[in-house]
Amino acid sequence: MTRYSIYFVPAPQTSLAAFGAHAIGYDVAIGAEVPFHDDNAFRALGPAAWTESPARYGFHATLKAPFELAEGATEEGLDEAVSVLARAIAPVQLGKLAVTSLGGFIALTPSGDTSDVDALAAACVEALEAFRAPLRAEDRDRRLAARLTDRQAGNLDRWGYPYVFEEFRFHMTLTGRIEDASHRGRVRETLAALYNSIDVPYRVDALTICRQPDRGSRFAVLSRHPLLAAH
Repeated sequence: MTRYSIYFVPAPQTSLAAFGAHAIGYDVAIGAEVPFHDDNAFRALGPAAWTESPARYGFHATLKAPFELAEGATEEGLDEAVSVLARAIAPVQLGKLAVTSLGGFIALTPSGDTSDVDALAAACVEALEAFRAPLRAEDRDRRLAARLTDRQAGNLDRWGYPYVFEEFRFHMTLTGRIEDASHRGRVRETLAALYNSIDVPYRVDALTICRQPDRGSRFAVLSRHPLLAAH
């Protein structure tokens, strides 16, 4: 069954998009594998072993988590709703990002105030909820197995995803879980060194719909909708 997600995906051909694509070996904008970073230290750490999960979703930050379409909803209707929403929202400043370790995996996270991007994510969750089909039982069970808090479990049942609103944290995943802390530390340091040359302030400038044709496929960009409202 096809799934859709609402992501922040850096504009194609930007330095941030290239950094993320070559970190995970997959370019979500074109839906194709790309080479890993041409860096001996990075390649020596064996990225193929810990990029399978992020490559499935592409380099992104989740704004509304993957969902199947509700009965009666259409891809065209979703596309139009996201377009309308994007035209009503102004671009959101992220500031500088940092390569950080989060619960066993590595991601880019904002180093400053996140209230504006938190509000953007909340708006996407609420405004597009009518398009989301109820969560499948097996998906709910899989999420609950992660020992969610009561609030996270409540979010799961109400919104189909545990990490919304107060539980949301903007991040752009660069690896899957790396259990060995020492190895994870070396991966983080190497990615941070690669990121250093593009360490400038960024902003969320568009909402991107990504589509996964079936659970065995990778997500790829369906459409990109610039944020157009004035501040």
